[in-house]
Amino acid sequence: MPAKTRARQRAPHLGPERRRPQVLDAALAIAVRDGIGAVTVGAVAAEMDVTRPVVYACFSDRVDMVEALLDRESAALLEAVLDALRGSGTTLEPEQAFTEGFRSLLAAAATRPDSWHLLLTGEPDPALSERFRAARTLVQAQATAWIGPAMVRWWNTPELGRKLPVLIEFFMSSCEAAVRSLLDDGNDWGPDELGEFVGSAVHRAFRDA
Repeated sequence: MPAKTRARQRAPHLGPERRRPQVLDAALAIAVRDGIGAVTVGAVAAEMDVTRPVVYACFSDRVDMVEALLDRESAALLEAVLDALRGSGTTLEPEQAFTEGFRSLLAAAATRPDSWHLLLTGEPDPALSERFRAARTLVQAQATAWIGPAMVRWWNTPELGRKLPVLIEFFMSSCEAAVRSLLDDGNDWGPDELGEFVGSAVHRAFRDA
């Protein structure tokens, strides 16, 4: 007699609330590997080795699931960046403030590399772009509120009102470039070493402005 086809193993019953993080983790893995467009209910179910009703018990449809994924990842990354900014403001020494801020940012990137890959180095996608722009705008405002007064206090920078927008854009681009460099498999930098290097370089640019 032919061997019977093995039925898919029934997933342990965890309930939607406990299952949702697992569903989003699977969706994130697919998004990073294949692009956000590849995230479907069927693909996530296959990634988790469960049936589609397990996924539908957590999210009403693909749109609901993708929105939840992007909300979770963008919120986590935004909090990491703001933590880095707040932490760097506790020191009175300028170069140390910049290096500690970048080291904190890169440590967060090393902890959640897939999240950063999704929002920084992923495929162009309107949903991703919208969240990236919103998060960037908030970080830009926070950075301006911290760096502007610090430059007055540390260096009494001349024509600061004219220079600050350019310097903040340079700072934001440096943060993004540092994270991309850390995530690049071709680079051998660790978070502390790269944070020290980039932080010192950015400090010199601001000091000499």
